[in-house]
Amino acid sequence: MTTALPFLKNKILVLIALIFSLISSSQNTPFNCDYSAYLFQYNDVYAIDLASGNSFLAAENITSGNINATAYNPADGYIWGYLSTPSQTIVRIGKDFKTTSFNIPEIDTKNKYIGDVNPDGIYFLKGGGSTYYKVDLNPESANYSKYLSTETLSQNISIHDWAFNAVDGNLYALEKTSNILYRINPVTSNVESLGEVPILAGLNYTYGAVYFDADGRFYVSANQTGTIYVIQSVQDLTPESTMDSNLFAFGPSSASNDGARCPTAPVAQEICDNGIDDDGDGLIDCEDPSCSGYTGCPVVSFSSTSSGNDGGLESNNRLSQQISQRNFNRAKSNYKFNQTTAKRFAKSKQYGRSTASKNGVFQLSDLMPLDVINEDDVIESSPTDLIGITNATEVYSVDYMRNNESVASILLLKTENGVYEHTKYICDRLLGAQLISVSTIEINDHQFIKSLIRTIEGTVEFVLSLSAKSINNDQNFGIESHWNLDKYEDNIGFYNFQIWSNSLDDLLKLGEEVVQLLDVQKPIDNYNNSTPPTVFVRTGHYNNGKLNLQIVNTNRSEAVVFDGGVRTTETHEVEYVSTNINLTGDYISNIEVDAGSLFDIGFRIGDGVQTPDDLFMSDGPWGYDDAAPSTQVTEYTIAANTEALSDEDFNIERNITLKAKTSEYIAAYRALTPKFNPIDLTDYKSFKFEAKGTGTLIVRLVKESVTNWETQYKTSVNLTNDIASYILPFSEFESSNGEALDASDVTSIVFTMLAENGEEVIKEMTLEQLRFSTAGTLSVSKISEDNGLITAAIPNPMTSKTGIQFTAEQAENVELLVYNQLGSLVNKIPFSSKLGKNEIVLHRGNLSNGIYFCKIKSSTSTYKTTKLLLE
Repeated sequence: MTTALPFLKNKILVLIALIFSLISSSQNTPFNCDYSAYLFQYNDVYAIDLASGNSFLAAENITSGNINATAYNPADGYIWGYLSTPSQTIVRIGKDFKTTSFNIPEIDTKNKYIGDVNPDGIYFLKGGGSTYYKVDLNPESANYSKYLSTETLSQNISIHDWAFNAVDGNLYALEKTSNILYRINPVTSNVESLGEVPILAGLNYTYGAVYFDADGRFYVSANQTGTIYVIQSVQDLTPESTMDSNLFAFGPSSASNDGARCPTAPVAQEICDNGIDDDGDGLIDCEDPSCSGYTGCPVVSFSSTSSGNDGGLESNNRLSQQISQRNFNRAKSNYKFNQTTAKRFAKSKQYGRSTASKNGVFQLSDLMPLDVINEDDVIESSPTDLIGITNATEVYSVDYMRNNESVASILLLKTENGVYEHTKYICDRLLGAQLISVSTIEINDHQFIKSLIRTIEGTVEFVLSLSAKSINNDQNFGIESHWNLDKYEDNIGFYNFQIWSNSLDDLLKLGEEVVQLLDVQKPIDNYNNSTPPTVFVRTGHYNNGKLNLQIVNTNRSEAVVFDGGVRTTETHEVEYVSTNINLTGDYISNIEVDAGSLFDIGFRIGDGVQTPDDLFMSDGPWGYDDAAPSTQVTEYTIAANTEALSDEDFNIERNITLKAKTSEYIAAYRALTPKFNPIDLTDYKSFKFEAKGTGTLIVRLVKESVTNWETQYKTSVNLTNDIASYILPFSEFESSNGEALDASDVTSIVFTMLAENGEEVIKEMTLEQLRFSTAGTLSVSKISEDNGLITAAIPNPMTSKTGIQFTAEQAENVELLVYNQLGSLVNKIPFSSKLGKNEIVLHRGNLSNGIYFCKIKSSTSTYKTTKLLLE
């Protein structure tokens, strides 16, 4: 036995050494001062790009207990933290997120949620109160992983994280509620107040994650909203200093959290006036939240928002005809929602009380927050024309007004068979809008997806969507919030909230109050929320069969799958496509997808790991107006363009054939955008198309600024049974107001045919190859002066020949010049005129159908130009 014991002891020592070696080998990859910030939430780890605020889940469940008080250790390159269980335990975390634990028995058993490590490897660890602890984490020290001392701050402050500034070696922290910035001397434990942070004045957030960069900028993250703020050069501040603070980015919300980052790593900064994306987040100058209020950039939260009256139709791939008809009816009737005269929504005595408990029902208005964002007024803005064309059975919306501008809106839609089919963030990204960021916001300890959108009009809106369903025999509400509509439960009813605001802080307050008002009516029993996508399309555009997409790739996925449903025209069925898209691995990737000619497309991109991104894009729709009681449409077909269109033109994709029986009128219309948004066409000179049909076609250019339909600008052409080319110079579009056309705000084109004498007739039009052109066009005013002598073509339209008649003031040699619609000279006839009436016979020859311009060229007189139609 005496000889065996040393042998057994040696085996145990070898085994311990082997285990320690294995543990150590799993921890041999330190972070080594990378540029990311790391947010620890419970026992999950998120990597955050401070410049953009975007984050992704880097690792899950890395320890059995929750991790807090995390800190980057400059002495060994690892991140350290404090474990909730077992207590009195600190943990070392490698870049592979494997961990090693160390017990520190000298530390009390209370939770520690504040921590950072100085350049010498000393861990400053703290919970509530003024007591904090020091632990040696320098691997070169004899006291490595050992307790050093217990210290006491000079005053108790309510903080939830602190960080070392590598520039001056001091700790800095931000106090909850007071929003005071404190400097803490790590040698003397003296606490110095540097004053309230201006950008945080009036806010009441918990700042559970704070970070430094190499230049001494202090970054603080608000738990509830995820907003990241920056305070510049804190090492230079005194209690009397003017503090430079601002928004920086919009990151993820968090709870039970802490942040860690290498303090000597730089953070890219956006220069706000050089036209360059300096920090690599895809946003240039004033687009970047960090430029809010700097160098002429507007403060993000001061721009007005869109009204709830305009909401609710951002995406759909099956209701295009109904949606376009709704928008056309608004345009035709010049419908404008007037916020100044709208009905005011006032707080009732029943506000915040259950009305369902008394009579079993409640009104949608009972779920609308009041007096939570310091609004001046709340007005009713319900878009009731959504009923009947969507799956909403009831709709109610309000706008929150401040200084006579909308600062927030809530659109509430009740559905009976599934979730509402439209979400504000799915749309418009392929039409000029941008999804700047997508992350989370925290309500009642649950994370909801929030997005930051820059609209087509240039306003910035923070968006939150959630839906409530009745559960437990109608006794409770269950809350769902997902990025993808197919994640919602099928075949049940929902109360669907779309909330948007120009302030993230106001968005949080409105969201919290909505949840509270729901809970009053039926206690909320559970939440079922999804995480936001980590790979998403920021913006893009479609042109001539190509989808050009700017993809934000926060977790550096190497590829995504593209699954889509495409309709080539309004009247075609959906065709499904799928392809793999390789990404560059960069944060921003610009890719091109060959989509072919299309009217609309709904598609999903995803890496197969995180939540996929969904988008919907529609071109401006074709539609028809058959509102006249006698009008009956017998044929309506949309076809793809048969010829390639020029990139220099503003092309109106897809051709239309419309046939109807009417004794009044029939009209076809083509919106230039899906929502009838105005387009500036001042760079173009004419409208070109090919057409055939029956009789006179009235062509209107509908301007947003024209309030009376009868004064919209119009002209007309006579159609024939054969396809002919037409060119309509803008100068030929006239209004009864007598003013020249200003093409800066055209929303749509309307083609109308009238029944003659009120008798029932068949009207037919085929319109093809439509475009606004920059090419040189020929108008009457370009050929002659308005005060010229009168000429006429008889007959007009012409089939085989016509006579160009004019009255000459003297005998002379003249020429008849004939131009086509492009301004090219196609015929020239010499003629000897006599005093008085004259006629030049013009034979058709090989001239094709269309419009021509005939001018008498004289050395002594000026003649007006005659427009001639060839059939």
